[in-house]
Amino acid sequence: MSTGASSGSDPDSWHDQAMSTSSTSASAPSAVWAERTGTRQYIGRNSAGAEVRIGMGPGEFSPGELMKIALATCNTLSADHRLAKALGEDFEATVGCSTVKNDAEERYESFQVEIVTDLSSLDAGQRELLNQRVASAVDRHCTVGHTIEHGAPYTTTIVDPNED
Repeated sequence: MSTGASSGSDPDSWHDQAMSTSSTSASAPSAVWAERTGTRQYIGRNSAGAEVRIGMGPGEFSPGELMKIALATCNTLSADHRLAKALGEDFEATVGCSTVKNDAEERYESFQVEIVTDLSSLDAGQRELLNQRVASAVDRHCTVGHTIEHGAPYTTTIVDPNED
């Protein structure tokens, strides 16, 4: 799909052609796009100037890995305030995501997110309460998790930027 963006420094051209990302959001659309840099290699960009290398080679994230990172970090970003309240503002954490893949159908059957952090300052009751509060925050705020749980149809269109 051609985005119409000639470089990563001109997201407005993408916004002009992009479909709305949300029919219910009051904020401006958040466009993301990827530009081809070689055979099976892309640079993913967003309107805030961030970049990520996407492909199947060294130093690149595969699309599946990006999906796992998106789910893992959506969980921790959703629950960050709950974790900080229980563990302190400067708590350290690592979050990972593993999957069970159905190779025959080229899809993931399940995802397992694991938040690793030092809980030694909490007793058993505090740990249970933190688990409940984290789960509740993720249930309320993790858009990526909601999308995976409920599924979302998508469409693919090839667009010629030279046509009106």
